[in-house]
Amino acid sequence: MSQISAADVKKLREETDAPMMECKAALDEAGGDFAKAKEILREKGQAAAAKRAGRSTSEGIAKFVAAAGGKSAVGLVVECETDFVAKNENFIALVGKLADGMLAAGSAGPDVTVDGKSVATHIEEAIAVIRENIQLKKAVFVQAKEGVIAVYNHHDAKKASAVEVSGSASNLQDAGFQVAIQTVAFSPAYLKKDDVPKDVIENEIRIETERAINEGKSPEIAEKAAMGRVNKEFYQQQVLLEQPMYTDAKKSVSAYLAEEGKVGGGPISVLQFVRLQVGQE
Repeated sequence: MSQISAADVKKLREETDAPMMECKAALDEAGGDFAKAKEILREKGQAAAAKRAGRSTSEGIAKFVAAAGGKSAVGLVVECETDFVAKNENFIALVGKLADGMLAAGSAGPDVTVDGKSVATHIEEAIAVIRENIQLKKAVFVQAKEGVIAVYNHHDAKKASAVEVSGSASNLQDAGFQVAIQTVAFSPAYLKKDDVPKDVIENEIRIETERAINEGKSPEIAEKAAMGRVNKEFYQQQVLLEQPMYTDAKKSVSAYLAEEGKVGGGPISVLQFVRLQVGQE
């Protein structure tokens, strides 16, 4: 068996990020063959990933990155077991590398190649080093339809959003950024009223009608009250353009965009949005 030096172990650790003792053991097992030692560490990383796969992941990072010019963006949620790891610089760097790599590839998902390896392999290797279950929970590639995409990453790193805005206003990107903050803050489910499925509205009206009847109103009055509550409460909670703007609750997001359009010298409209959050299915 060849003699394994401390320098050899150090070099393998630098190239793989695996713990020193595991690097030494891999080199011993490989008889000093670096390529074989790396393969041994990779296989052990896969085994570690399989062993930890059943562990709950409730912490992690949600992140969006946008291409220069805002014509595309990638968003991902990478979860881990503990807040300690979620704030670890290696974990943060991993999420950043995967997001940037997917954006460069023009695609999102575990099979995308980043720096010569699949995203899934990067995660397996991270599990072997970090020693926690790590899961790519979501990965989305967002392509602008005709406007530009603005992204917002919340300061707690657990929520992020991307919003595509279109129009000729000079402040288009800034307005999009403000709406991206809105989607993180108030979690809309739909962009506009027409996007809400008919059965969802019918169910809300039924619930609110029963509520009004239980409050003592007649069936006729209860139905009118239900419609009013759906318009005032449901739409303002669930529909982005109907929500009160986070910067001024007296105006809706639609009203905010209209005002910003006047300031910027052109119309502003929202074409799509995507919101991501750690721990959200």
